[in-house]
Amino acid sequence: MKNEMTLAFDSISQNEGFARVAVAAFVTQLNPTLEEVADIKTAVSEAVTNAIIHGYPDGVHTIVLRAVLRDQTVELWISDEGVGIEDVKKAMEPLYTSRPELERSGMGFMFMEAFMDQVHVESAPGIGTTVYMKKKIGAAGQEG
Repeated sequence: MKNEMTLAFDSISQNEGFARVAVAAFVTQLNPTLEEVADIKTAVSEAVTNAIIHGYPDGVHTIVLRAVLRDQTVELWISDEGVGIEDVKKAMEPLYTSRPELERSGMGFMFMEAFMDQVHVESAPGIGTTVYMKKKIGAAGQEG
């Protein structure tokens, strides 16, 4: 089975919750556990929040979320065409934030990596950022 969706929405904080709920509803087709849904929602929340706060610090622009269900796996891409990340490796270090004046924790990428099986970030300054995440549903031996 393969199914996919693409959403485009404004980079405003109210849409972080929308993205979480949309992805949660979409992955229910795979019969995930409540814990798996919570993990995915948290990872999506972190990626979308990063795009809003760091990708587009000076205005409202578009964030694109793409989700693909394939077999028992969900793949997600959250993309912006914002300021980009100069040093992705540095940005993914725990406690690093490019916006310390906002008192951000710098834990977003760490949470994504903790809750998803795979996280990959592609970014270029002035071009934007895409966060790719993948999670196998039922990996813990889910009975069904």
